[in-house]
Formats: sequence, structure tokens, C-alpha cells
Amino acid sequence: MSHHYEIATVDAGNVDNHGFFCYKSKPKSPGYRNKLVWLRERFDEGLTIKIVYEGERSVGFIEYIPGEHTWRVVDAPGYLVIQCLWVVGRAKGKGYASALLGECVEDARKQGNRGLVMVSSRGNWLAHEKVFLKNGFERIDSAPLPFQLLVRQTGDGPRPSFPENWDERLASFGPGVTVVYADQCPYMPDAVSHAVQVLEERGLKVRTVRLDDARSVREHSPSPYGVFAIVMDGQLFSYHYLGGKEIRRLDEMLA
Repeated sequence: MSHHYEIATVDAGNVDNHGFFCYKSKPKSPGYRNKLVWLRERFDEGLTIKIVYEGERSVGFIEYIPGEHTWRVVDAPGYLVIQCLWVVGRAKGKGYASALLGECVEDARKQGNRGLVMVSSRGNWLAHEKVFLKNGFERIDSAPLPFQLLVRQTGDGPRPSFPENWDERLASFGPGVTVVYADQCPYMPDAVSHAVQVLEERGLKVRTVRLDDARSVREHSPSPYGVFAIVMDGQLFSYHYLGGKEIRRLDEMLA
């Protein structure tokens, strides 16, 4: 990589200066404030955020945490789980995602982890599997919608896996519409507010459920993404911010 860049590690001592990449321009927003509180409680659990800078401009980041504390729905003790990987705009195609993954691999080796795990999706809000397969990951499991479970081994031990009780999880929210969320992502307040507005405008009664900790997410969330889902009568309607495609599908369902 010939581009000039730097990678900064965010910790409890410098998070006020670096932020956590997302919503950096909106530090007074509920999403930013919620994420900052959430983040300060996660550093002691081994959460790591690394941000790529071109000069003073942040252009991408990676967030990962030990599997014992992950907010993705995956059984991965002894692994580092990558919760987010994002490179934006003109910074794409410069190799920054691979550089960030390289930092994560090095940390896994130093810490004696079994490897790295990523929940990937061909939809929104989760990185596509392409960059991971390019960097030595392999597909080892899948879940409906579709989600893929990717792993790169750095040591020995049992492989991570998705749970198999998706139908049971969905059914646990009962009839009607439920929006499930957690504070790991700063976009959640807007996503929940938008979803509730769209659903109520169509005459639906909406219940919201906040998952307060990582264990609750891993044990109860109805999708591998973990921290957002819209469940309608026992079916996963969406795991991400409602866009035009999902709204059209909703209107077709209610027509």
C-alpha cells in the first residue's frame, strides 16, 4: 500500500479526542451519547477500536471484542469477534480494510486467541464477505436472510458457530410487531424511531425491546446481527434501518 495513512488505537484515555468514527459530527445526538457510555463499559472487557486516518481525516475503522463479550449472536469463546469494519467514500480501494484486519490478526496472535470471527451479510449494516475471504477467512456457517459466519484461525480449538434455534427466538416475541435493539451501534435511536414511525403510520401497534447486555443479545436476539431486528408475527422482517425496499415490501404485505 503506497497511500500515506496512520492507524490509531482508541482507548478509555483518548476516546474523547478520537471518538469511535461513527456519528463523530453529532456528539450531542442520543446515538453518540449512548455509544460512548456503552464503549466506556466495554474497554475493560477487551474491546478494541482502531481508526484509519489520512492526515487529520478519519476514513475507516474496525471494532472487535473477545467472543465471551461479543454483541453478535455467535458462540465464539477464545476468538476475537469483529463487530464492525467500515471504510468510507474515496478511501475505499486503498487497502485500508486489509490493513485494519492485519492489526486484528496481530492482536489475536499476541493474545493467544484461536482466531478471528466475523458475522457477514450481503445486505446492509454488516461488511460483505469479499474483503474477509481475500484476507484468509473462510465460511464455516450460515443463518437465514442470509448471514455468513467467517473465521480466520490463528490457533487451535473448537470452531465458532451460530445457534440453531432461530425459529424459537423469533416466536418468543409473540404476535404483532416488535423492534429489538441494543446500544452497540450509535445509529440505533434513529433506526428505532424511524421504524416505529413507518410501522405506526401503517396502523401497526409496535412494541420495543432493549437488550441491555451482551449475554441477552447472544441468548435472545432474533438475528445474527444481534443489536437490531424487526420481528413481525414470528418472522424476521428486517435487521437494519428500514429503507425504501423494505417499506415497499411492508406496503405490499399490508395491501
